[in-house]
Amino acid sequence: MPESGSYDVATPVGTARAHAHPATGRRPRGTPATTLVLGHGAGGGIQARDLAALAVALPAGGTTVVLVEQPWRVEGRKVAVAPERLDVAWAAVLADPQLKAVLHPRGGRLVVGGRSAGARVACRTAAAAGADAVVCLAFPLHPPGRPDRSRVAELVAADRQTLVLQGERDTFGGPSEVVTAAEAAAGDLPWLHVVPVPDADHGFKVPAGARLGQGGTLDLVVEAVTTFLRAR
Repeated sequence: MPESGSYDVATPVGTARAHAHPATGRRPRGTPATTLVLGHGAGGGIQARDLAALAVALPAGGTTVVLVEQPWRVEGRKVAVAPERLDVAWAAVLADPQLKAVLHPRGGRLVVGGRSAGARVACRTAAAAGADAVVCLAFPLHPPGRPDRSRVAELVAADRQTLVLQGERDTFGGPSEVVTAAEAAAGDLPWLHVVPVPDADHGFKVPAGARLGQGGTLDLVVEAVTTFLRAR
């Protein structure tokens, strides 16, 4: 079993940090060993509520979770760097020899993903990384109020089984916007699965009195990701 803990990874754009949460429970019979690697957004780190919830819940079901901190966060900066630099650092982490046993279990699957900007990185690099699937938490389809600046090309470029969890109140694009934009860009995409998160904003925060409550909303996120991984 790979060891838990934090691994510093030297990349061409600075030191990244990977936090490994190895599987502790048995995975369902017939399901290969799976590692889910998740990156954070441009406005926060791996402490985001959804990333933290997945890192706690999934290992008990047999999935190893690795949360990746980009170099700009490790250095204590408040603003994310350019997308190209994010991709370079991400690729270096996925290729790091010391993480090989964690990221690429023998006969296992590599699933990449992230929240917001981290989801964009995962989609842009999924093919090069040889990922089996992608998990997008709050894909930022466009800047708030700017639907003309669509990033749907990045989403459809993943070209493999992709789960998108999207808050119904997400100002970066709601679930129906994601579906409509993807279909307009590439037609029918049987590999794209969009799951609405009721009452949730871009950070999956819900208001007081929401149907599921905050805890129930995170439970929905965990359940949707678990179901997706077991179906692949």
